[in-house]
Amino acid sequence: MKHYSDIIYSPVITEKSMAERKNNVYTFKVAKTATKDEIKFAIEEAFKVSVKSVNTLNTKTKRRRVGKYEGTTKAYKKAIVTLNQGSTIDL
Repeated sequence: MKHYSDIIYSPVITEKSMAERKNNVYTFKVAKTATKDEIKFAIEEAFKVSVKSVNTLNTKTKRRRVGKYEGTTKAYKKAIVTLNQGSTIDL
């Protein structure tokens, strides 16, 4: 079994993800090869909480431009984790 630091990279901090915390929903960047079961185990191991469900999605690259230079953002996998009632994560 992988260590949780190999699966969870960082929390996603956006207006939408911060608003969802009221409903015990947290968003994380995770490894592309991680499964829902591995993500659930890693979140429970790292934060000592009870996970209700895990939804995942793969974000695609987007074209970005800075001045005359053009490039793309990186693609990554995002996990949306719902916790059971009474569980919270202090980030």
